[in-house]
Amino acid sequence: MPYPAGHRERVRKKIIDSARRLFNRRGFESVSINEIMADAKMTHGGFYSYFGSKSDLYAEVLSCFFTDPEWKNQWEDVEVDLASSQAAAQVVKAYLSRQHFEDVENSCAMVALPTDVMRLGDDAKRAFEEVFAAMVGVLERSVKDRKQERRAKAQAVAALCVGAMVVARSLENRVAADELRDVCMSMALHLGGWVNTSAMKNGAREESAEEVLASVG
Repeated sequence: MPYPAGHRERVRKKIIDSARRLFNRRGFESVSINEIMADAKMTHGGFYSYFGSKSDLYAEVLSCFFTDPEWKNQWEDVEVDLASSQAAAQVVKAYLSRQHFEDVENSCAMVALPTDVMRLGDDAKRAFEEVFAAMVGVLERSVKDRKQERRAKAQAVAALCVGAMVVARSLENRVAADELRDVCMSMALHLGGWVNTSAMKNGAREESAEEVLASVG
């Protein structure tokens, strides 16, 4: 009896989701194909019907919430509408959100797995580059600056978001980690031109993340 339409894609996504959770939690080297398939409630032998190797699967895991149309179902009070004029500010908000910080298993693999990428082959590096480029592209569309400056600022904001989350996750002190996320979110939004910069002039008090987000709607 043939499988129903869409069965193969659903199974493939199930394997990817299991791998993302395990890789984000423990790293690439510490997770076996057996463990991934067991988590997906499938047999080891079925893996090679969908992926050539664990590295091939890893490249698929490197997708991120702004390239996954179903990501919005994961985090309450976090919204990204890529068709919105506020998409760039929403991406920054989502990336540096408390929800993203705490949800390690479902987080963007650019945060959890960058050192793994450096040790793996060209496919993983290309996948990482594609996801980072997608993030830059979303940001660049609405950077408030001259055309020739938009890409540079979008790259800087994307790197600030990824790097800030990597460092915040590495801190033992939660207060310090939250403070870092807040200040980097504020700076990223200011750099992109998505909030009023007057608060940063004349020694004015730095806005909190909540105040910044309220200003972008």
